[in-house]
Amino acid sequence: MKRRQTDIPGAGPADLAALPRLPRPVYGHVLGLSNRAIGRRHRHPWVQLSYAAKGVVEVIADGGRYMAPPRHAVWVPPGVPHAVRCAEGTEIRSLYIDPAALAAPHFPAAPDAPGRACRVLAVAPLLRELIRGFSEFPVEYQEDGAQGRLAAVLLDQLAAAPEAGLALPLPVDARLRRICRELQARPDSARTLAEHAVRLAVSEKTLSRLFQQQTGLTFRAWRQRLRILAALPLLERGERVTDVAIACGYDSMSAFIAAFGRFAGVTPGEFFAGQR
Repeated sequence: MKRRQTDIPGAGPADLAALPRLPRPVYGHVLGLSNRAIGRRHRHPWVQLSYAAKGVVEVIADGGRYMAPPRHAVWVPPGVPHAVRCAEGTEIRSLYIDPAALAAPHFPAAPDAPGRACRVLAVAPLLRELIRGFSEFPVEYQEDGAQGRLAAVLLDQLAAAPEAGLALPLPVDARLRRICRELQARPDSARTLAEHAVRLAVSEKTLSRLFQQQTGLTFRAWRQRLRILAALPLLERGERVTDVAIACGYDSMSAFIAAFGRFAGVTPGEFFAGQR
């Protein structure tokens, strides 16, 4: 009897890292674990794609935080230390891809060159169904048969998937990291960069320049993105927009909806209606 991908050792990140090689170039499995079960930092020699079938998946790496609401996925390059967090009840579909499978013709741009960061991909309906279906394949699917051809189509669709702006880059400067940690713990904080500068005994101009250099964003734009990303899990689980707005530092629901619209191009309700 052929083993299903959920029935073998290697279903978890630690087991996968210990394997000398993947059973096939693309390996997928159904994963429905709680926050505490997958929240530790780990790494593996394979590409990991974590797709949010339900709920919001967050990947935390040294370079940033990456949020995947439904119909999005986080791409983690080989060897990158990361942790995965999600609320209880979140459903994840994970794929692990042998780096050798990323060669042309599927990935002519070599998306996982050394130093490449994680990223969030938008998952179109066809790619979504391929990810779901692939997790039900036998471990040792027939590479020269229909299942192997579907794996090739899956890789083609991943190569074409557009990047979504659902990442929060993190700086390396210790002073900026301290500011970022505080804001992530309290996204409703109204403390200005000038106030942070006084507290850290450094000029506001220096902090502003470092923020732009190390994150590609101004302090204000970075905080705005943080607040929107912090709102996603709250909205996805059905909390009132007014309550989410206040929790994320907005004075009113209308101000939050306007900020969300500038970020996502739609209202919060339209965004999550589209994801479902």
